[in-house]
Order: sequence, then C-alpha cells, then structure tokens
Amino acid sequence: MTLHLKIWRQKNREDKGQMADYTLENVSPDASFLEMLDQLNEELIPQGIEPVAFDHDCREGICGMCSLMINGQAHGPEAETTTCQLHMRKFSDGDTIVIEPFRARAFPVEKDLMVDRSAFDEIIAAGGFISVNTGNAQDANAILVPKENADLAMDAAACIGCGACVASCKNASAMLFVSAKVSQMALLPQGQAEASQRVQNMVKKMDDLGFGNCTNEAECEASCPKGIEITNIARMNRELLKAAVVSQTTPKV
Repeated sequence: MTLHLKIWRQKNREDKGQMADYTLENVSPDASFLEMLDQLNEELIPQGIEPVAFDHDCREGICGMCSLMINGQAHGPEAETTTCQLHMRKFSDGDTIVIEPFRARAFPVEKDLMVDRSAFDEIIAAGGFISVNTGNAQDANAILVPKENADLAMDAAACIGCGACVASCKNASAMLFVSAKVSQMALLPQGQAEASQRVQNMVKKMDDLGFGNCTNEAECEASCPKGIEITNIARMNRELLKAAVVSQTTPKV
C-alpha cells in the first residue's frame, strides 16, 4: 500500500505546530497503525528528519496509552478499537490519512502527537480509590454482590483512561471517564464507605482542571474503545446529588 500522510508536527508546548506531508510506500495491510508510524520513522531518521513522536506502550489494547485523531476520529474508523489494535487493512491503497494529537485544554500537546494526560491521574488521586485497609482477600462468597451490580461494575472498570472521550467531545468533557471510575466502586459494597467524598472530590478536580460539561451528545460513548456507556454519567450525577444531600452542599450536575 502507498499512503499519503498529513501529520501534526509540533516541537514543544510553546511551538505553534503545523501539518507535514509524507508519502509512505510498501505498507503492509497487516501492519498495525503504530507499526506504520514506526516504518515512517525508520525512513525519516536516515534522511536526518526528526522522527514523529507518538504515545504508545503495551500495543495490546489494554494500557490506554495510545491516542491519535485519525481522519477526525479518536483511535480511527473502527469501533471499540484502540489505535494500537487498528490495522492498515482498514484503509485503501492511495488513501490520504490525517493524523493529529488528542486536543483539549486539559491535554496539552507535548510534542508532535504526544499529549500530557496526567490530568486523569490527578482526578484519580482526588478520590478514585479505596483508602481503608480492607485486610486480606476475602473468600469469593464472603461479601455478596448482586450479579447485575457485579456485571455493571466490571463493565465500568473496563475503562482504560485513554482520553478518547475527551478528545471526541466538543466540550472536552471528562465525564465518561470520571463516571466510569465512580461507578466501578459505587456499585460494590467495598466502595460505599467513601462514596460521597469520592464523587465530590473527583468531580471538583475534573472541573478545576478545565474539562467541560456533558451535553448528552454521546460522542464519548461512540468513540470509546472499550464500550463504556453514558449511563455511567447518569449514575455519577445521582451519586453526586446523593452526596450533596448527605453533606448539605450544592450539587454540581
């Protein structure tokens, strides 16, 4: 395959950045998208051109490190697929592919296609954990959990924190990410002790970091590589309202 690539190049946070054009030949349809970028860099380096910087880690679709807006879609054209699991057979010989970094005020571009997504880490640090000492692991049947709740908690826990939800939302909202992290513990008995403080702290941190609000357009759900549903946002709002009633503070829904 021969591909025409339009790639965002940006030296650092202060650089204005611009698109650069490359033509890449002999691309295998079986190569992953990141392997295609590897091939491009292997051709750029001998030419004395700085290789394209992009995020990656496990390349198995589970770490959430890969990103990229590909032809305007977070992680590209295939549903529920991370960039590292996207293969070039989804494109055609001669295609022009536009590759840009995730864009959001809370995700500043570090270089080329790499963005700083540590804002998600700050949200988790604000409350996305259970701080009490729960002791040794319990027997599987020691704490009974309704099957429906266990399934929903597991579905929410599938969120890998890649940030596609933020990048695809016109408001750069992080509500799908935050609601998944709130839901996975709100549905289980182990998470109840700190539920009120958790949701209030995480939502406040999300707002403080500059993420936008949800306007229910579901772009986040459509672009999520793990199929996280926006019903989690409704659950987060209910948890936040319940916490506000308990603590007699003003809800931010």
